[in-house]
Amino acid sequence: MPDRLRARELFEELGERLALRWLAGQAGGDRVLERGEHLSRRPSLAGYLNVIHPNKVQIVGSAELAWLDGLDARTRWEILQKVMESRPLALVITQDQACPADLRDTADESGTPLWVSPRRGYELLNLLQYHLARSLAPRVTLHGVFMEIYSIGVLITGDSGLGKSELALELISRGHRLVADDAPEFTQIAPDVLDGTCPPLLQDLLEVRGLGVMNIRQMFGDTAVKRNKYLRLVVNLVRAPEPSNEAMARITGESHSRQVLDLEVPVIELPVAAGRNLAVLTEAAVRLHLLRAKGMDPAAAFLARHSAFLQQGEPG
Repeated sequence: MPDRLRARELFEELGERLALRWLAGQAGGDRVLERGEHLSRRPSLAGYLNVIHPNKVQIVGSAELAWLDGLDARTRWEILQKVMESRPLALVITQDQACPADLRDTADESGTPLWVSPRRGYELLNLLQYHLARSLAPRVTLHGVFMEIYSIGVLITGDSGLGKSELALELISRGHRLVADDAPEFTQIAPDVLDGTCPPLLQDLLEVRGLGVMNIRQMFGDTAVKRNKYLRLVVNLVRAPEPSNEAMARITGESHSRQVLDLEVPVIELPVAAGRNLAVLTEAAVRLHLLRAKGMDPAAAFLARHSAFLQQGEPG
């Protein structure tokens, strides 16, 4: 889980896509952008040349170059010095424009990476903002099997030996898709979005006791696996408790929420016992979650119906 991003790493990751060329400041390839630096509103991760609130990656377009050309020599030198003193991760010139000699020299002297791209400014801004935000977003690894069930991301959790992998295998055979087994990684890419992915080492693999490690893509085809999915529900397998007379729990089920990074994710508890079809129960749990997300709660509707029935039966 990277906590920082180096200028050289950013250049290697986006160099081909943005057709970047490194003009000056190669000595600043190890310049680092820390994860915590993107939390404040200003400066931004990427933006057009800004001297007052310097962005982490400064984009130099035609308007910015024209503005610099309109300054007198001393003011221009002071502005360039101020830009370099803010220690941006990199400067990027747009549309393959010619780089002014003083800008190149100042970048070399300060060790500030200076790149040029044929892309327009708004294209660079969108791609850089997205890539930087995603690369430095908070991440966590959770234990369980992450799947796509009825189009939503579901994390199956529970103690070891309760049959999470066997349940996942049966769900795959019923047409649902595997995202990651054992150690899915979740990234908070937006205030209300957790994106789940599989570590490269575990891609397409599912381990089932007695069968060992299986490649789901090879066994079931490309449609049986999914690259990533947003986490919407946790189904937690628990050992079946002793029989209870708690009537309300039987009506409403066992559900609560679990905090993952900054989000509260709904959790549905499924007791594991002999004779219970966990695949059918998991599918039903997902369908129930979808109904609740639409504002329809069968348990609440039943309680309201029961209350109305009792009121009708009371003497006037």
